[in-house]
Amino acid sequence: MTVWIAIGITVLGCYAVKLAGLLVPAGALERPLVRRLSALLPVALLAALTAQQTFSTGHELVLDARAAGLAAAGLALLLRAPFLVVVAAAVVVTAGVRALGG
Repeated sequence: MTVWIAIGITVLGCYAVKLAGLLVPAGALERPLVRRLSALLPVALLAALTAQQTFSTGHELVLDARAAGLAAAGLALLLRAPFLVVVAAAVVVTAGVRALGG
């Protein structure tokens, strides 16, 4: 399969998903369960992406400097630090652990 065929299939798939979303009746979207799930789904997807990017390399699970940075960010969030401080804490801790050979 060439790259352009894959791109074309992806474009058609994205268009079909968007079209399916537009065809859903408004009444179905107003149900309490659907509203609750639609509010929680982005958070769950972001958490899964963060975990996958932090604890894996290729096909292996790893525990390295990225985990320490994530822990530092979590601690900063618990202390109710501003967003930029949370990011800075994660960057500094990750870089520090890597510099120390971790």
